[in-house]
Amino acid sequence: MNEFPECHGIIPARYDSSRFPGKPLVEIGGRPMFWHVWSRASACPLLTSVTLATDDERIFDAAKALDVPVVMTRRDHDSGTDRVLEAARALSIDSDAVVVNIQGDEPCLEPDMLTELVRPFEDRHVRVATLATSIGPEEAASPDRVKVVRAGNGRALYFSRSLVPFDRDGKMHGFLLHIGLYAFRMEALERFGSLDPSPLEQREKLEQLRLLEDGIDIYVTETRHTCHGVDRPEDLVKVKTILENH
Repeated sequence: MNEFPECHGIIPARYDSSRFPGKPLVEIGGRPMFWHVWSRASACPLLTSVTLATDDERIFDAAKALDVPVVMTRRDHDSGTDRVLEAARALSIDSDAVVVNIQGDEPCLEPDMLTELVRPFEDRHVRVATLATSIGPEEAASPDRVKVVRAGNGRALYFSRSLVPFDRDGKMHGFLLHIGLYAFRMEALERFGSLDPSPLEQREKLEQLRLLEDGIDIYVTETRHTCHGVDRPEDLVKVKTILENH
């Protein structure tokens, strides 16, 4: 059996969200949102460390006050993945270790999802992994819901905003919804950062296609869990209810 690699979670948390400025600092149950994400991610037993990566002094200072490990990153990153890469370099993460990109607006994150995400790295040949969950045709029809098609061994064949695979005979009852949690070997994350945006990525506006177009396999694990992200202020009501029930 291969030795399980070290796994390091990094939570990108920028201040200037177009739909919800200052989102990482919004209070839920007396604590900022980023604290809830960090706390739940830290409950995953397979993560060696969990660190916040921000671009704002207010978030940085709040993290320090709550003893949340944090690194300061540049403001001009095009994506959360680029911010995660800068933080991983600052933390001197080993090239064979695994870096987990944890969305900073998921205060209801299930730690078991992170366990499912990193399990494939028991195979030393796995370089990138992500998650998906089953959804029905009506939900899958929305271009805001990113679908994934995978091979029998779990390797992603394609991600799309379109309804894939096309149901020619009208007999399909389920599709796979991509969940935007990623785990990378550090060397694969470095490779991602060295590549220009790819044609399919620019067309679909999906950065994971950059990896597929470069020939880097992404392994997809199906999970029964779902995400409850906070995109807008009105999403807080549902999130607070879920946390109170927990």
